[in-house]
Amino acid sequence: MRVRLFDVGSLSDHVLVVIVTFDQDGRLVLCRHRDRTTWETPGGHVEPGESPEAAAERELFEETGILARRLVAVADYSVDDVAERLFVAEEGSRSPLPDFEIAETIAVDELPENLTYPEIAPILVRTAIEWRAGSRGS
Repeated sequence: MRVRLFDVGSLSDHVLVVIVTFDQDGRLVLCRHRDRTTWETPGGHVEPGESPEAAAERELFEETGILARRLVAVADYSVDDVAERLFVAEEGSRSPLPDFEIAETIAVDELPENLTYPEIAPILVRTAIEWRAGSRGS
């Protein structure tokens, strides 16, 4: 599996979005799909005719109940040459978890070992944390 990072706008026809989300205390928000025992960042497929930004807003709400106070595209990336976009979100308001595919969410200071995508998630979370640290100075 090959993960490559690019500047936002470098790729087109995005298939997936991932949203590295921080709660109001600065912890990472992860979710657990009801069919798995592992944790993952919110995200999913971009629907036909949907922009990556709209997909990120929709997936974030469906998988966490969060409406973002801030949602920013921070990188395009590819996994085995499939175009995807990485977003950083900061929690604005939170509703009860919608009754879709997610069983529960947690907020953590560090990624747990039992990740759904252990080859991808650490790269994307590290990129988001670095971007977030840099964006506070600007």
